[in-house]
Formats: sequence, C-alpha cells, structure tokens
Amino acid sequence: MNLPIYQVDAFAGEIFTGNPAAVIILDSWLEDSLLQSIAMENNLSETAYLVSVADGYELRWFTPQVEADLCGHATLASAHVLFEHLDYPAAEVSFHIRGGVLDCALSDGRVFMTGSAVTFMTGSIQISQHAG
Repeated sequence: MNLPIYQVDAFAGEIFTGNPAAVIILDSWLEDSLLQSIAMENNLSETAYLVSVADGYELRWFTPQVEADLCGHATLASAHVLFEHLDYPAAEVSFHIRGGVLDCALSDGRVFMTGSAVTFMTGSIQISQHAG
C-alpha cells in the first residue's frame, strides 16, 4: 500500500512552526485499526483522513492513541492540502464528520472555517482533586 502523506504546519507562515498535522487522502475507508496504526507511526497530535463523497469529503481524525471527535487544526490542514496541493476546483469544501458538517473556504491564500453546523452530545463530568 502506498499512501501519500502531507504534513502541514497549521497556524504558521513557515515550516517547523505552528501546529503540525498529517493529511492522508484515501480512495475508500481502511480498517480502523490500520488508520490508528498509521497515526501512531506518524506520531503527530492528529492524522486526518479524507474520503471523497458527492458533496465534499468525509473526514476523520486520529491521534496516536484514539480517534478524535473534532480537530480544528487538522481540518484546516486538510482544506489547505485540497486547495493548495490537489487543485480542488472550488473556493469552499465541506467536510462530513460524525457531528455534522464543517465548511472551509480559501480566501486571500488563507483557509478559514465558515458557517459550519456541528452538533455535540452534552453531558457532565465529575472532577475530583487529590491532595498530593
């Protein structure tokens, strides 16, 4: 298997600064265990995987340990790869994620998240403090 991997430094104007993320474009989804292994090998905070669909891309993010529910910098990195390296034909792209849709746009050479519609589950957590 040969998968091109793009490493993008989000929020940066030069290399070796910003917040790095790996971006991998797939023809179809691989097994979750393989996606996780690739993310572990990349050893970046997130590896973003994209699969083309009729109205944009499905997008998933993996840390070296688990699949993440959301990752802003890897989303922006994914849009950057599409716009700047893969000649995406429009100035906006929609990413379909578990919680809805994230839209990104290219303007003046910069990528922005725009009118996104994402729903998150609400809940509560209990935090206890231990003396130590």
